[in-house]
Amino acid sequence: MSDKMAPGKEAAGKKLLRALKGEATEGVPIWLMRQAGRYLPEYRKVRAEAGSFLDLCYTPDFAEEVTLQPIRRYGFDASILFSDILVVPDALGQKVAFKEGEGPVLEAITNVAGLAALKPVEAVREHLQPVYEVVKRLRRSLPPETTLIGFAGAPWTVATYVVGGRGSPDQGAAKAWAYRAPDEFQKLIDLLTDATVEHLSAQVEAGAEVLQVFDTWAGSLPELSFERFALQPMKRIRETLKERFPDIPVIAFPRGAGGMAARYFRETGVNGLSLDTGVSALWAREHLQPLGCVQGNLDPLLLVAGGAEMRRQALHILETLGQGPFIFNLGHGIVPQTPPEHVAELVTLVKEWRA
Repeated sequence: MSDKMAPGKEAAGKKLLRALKGEATEGVPIWLMRQAGRYLPEYRKVRAEAGSFLDLCYTPDFAEEVTLQPIRRYGFDASILFSDILVVPDALGQKVAFKEGEGPVLEAITNVAGLAALKPVEAVREHLQPVYEVVKRLRRSLPPETTLIGFAGAPWTVATYVVGGRGSPDQGAAKAWAYRAPDEFQKLIDLLTDATVEHLSAQVEAGAEVLQVFDTWAGSLPELSFERFALQPMKRIRETLKERFPDIPVIAFPRGAGGMAARYFRETGVNGLSLDTGVSALWAREHLQPLGCVQGNLDPLLLVAGGAEMRRQALHILETLGQGPFIFNLGHGIVPQTPPEHVAELVTLVKEWRA
């Protein structure tokens, strides 16, 4: 066998993988974005022991443990590697830190001279070996029925942090460069596209069975910029990965894509499209589900509230999308104030629902 590991024989029976192939499943598979995180007391304990957030991501013992915690609690159908989208710029040599109360802070790169100071794409695999070690461990330690998901940030979303130095409500710094000098900005997008391909490829080689690419800020781009900086890079990532690993499915999450979602789904060639909270399930059934598997899209704040309204809206999503290829998830990640018992209630509801 080559070092480009394909899914094992046990993968054929995994519910989530069947959904991504467009096959009917007995019951709807479920996992939740940020299912390992601050809402869990056991996570907070490990986080305190680890020290910095990057130490948590780069220490295999810690990262494996927090990845497994929600699987032990809830029995999700998939486990997503615990890491962060900003490990890629960190691997390229941009200084990245996570500050309490502030989130990620980077030394902003705002011109081609800053790009020239970064390391070559080959540095990604070397720097992120601890992350790939976590993937290898998880493939051995997860229950055989649980699908292992690897992930990365999409080039546009990662670029907004690279250029802005932190998260922002309007992605203004990245947009300013992209609009002022689009060909220069394209050099950053191309670098991040190549780096993302290598990062995702290394995760597959280590044992990931599905890949998800998060484009959290895709919806902030106007149509022509969306096409150039969100859709086309994702298409190139998908095509390159398919050449290397023909059987590995890819889910994309172009949050806020709105009316561009169907075109994005068709043209990128991804197997699954994750829907943000604002997407109508009825519209998705008509316009997106014929193109492949859809994933989503309960409002994370409904999970905070719990109770009858959470159940009502979750059932609406299930009844609308559950007849076709579908993975139940949220419209964005679990928020820290989520009561763990509400997650348990949601998982039970989804697992007991039958079309």
